[in-house]
Amino acid sequence: MSDRLVIFLHGVGSRGADLAGLGDLWQDALPGTVFAAPDGPFPFDFGGNGRQWFSVAGVTDGNRPERVREARAAFNRMIEGVVTEQGFADRLDRVALVGFSQGSIMALDAVASGRWPVGAVVAFSGRFASPPPLAATGATPVLLVHGTADPTMPIALCGQAETALSELGFDVEVSKLGGIGHQISPDGANRAADFLARRLTDKGRK
Repeated sequence: MSDRLVIFLHGVGSRGADLAGLGDLWQDALPGTVFAAPDGPFPFDFGGNGRQWFSVAGVTDGNRPERVREARAAFNRMIEGVVTEQGFADRLDRVALVGFSQGSIMALDAVASGRWPVGAVVAFSGRFASPPPLAATGATPVLLVHGTADPTMPIALCGQAETALSELGFDVEVSKLGGIGHQISPDGANRAADFLARRLTDKGRK
């Protein structure tokens, strides 16, 4: 039986396979871990074979939280399917959600809403967009990884997410990467692997 489960949540217009390679990179740092990279539940608004967690057509700061709320049911079904298939339904403290961009929005919402009290969350290049009411337990450690030169998700969004999550009682770590844009850099990937190795363990959560 595997010790840990890491679920990758891709960005809008992408596919799970685009993040699956991180699992190969992290095998040595996270031995005994199974990695899953599902596709988002909805076709990408703008064509192609990409997927999305919620629509970004006409999205604004005002309507984004409601779109996140509407996406929760499909997201829950996907996560439930993965954790059940991998044998972690009763071991959520051994599960990590690792998101990029829109996937980070959904990962942070999963814990901030109290729906998925998993063992750890890593959010690359994301933002906090969860609608109230929130029911966070605050037990999940969170790492925010963000490039200072991100043109898609400006670095200020990282600070806003840190503030919001800290106010909810989460233990938040932040890695700001100088000169990095909207991407997962090798340095960012290494920092995330180190975080998961430290925090996605029984000792790390005490």
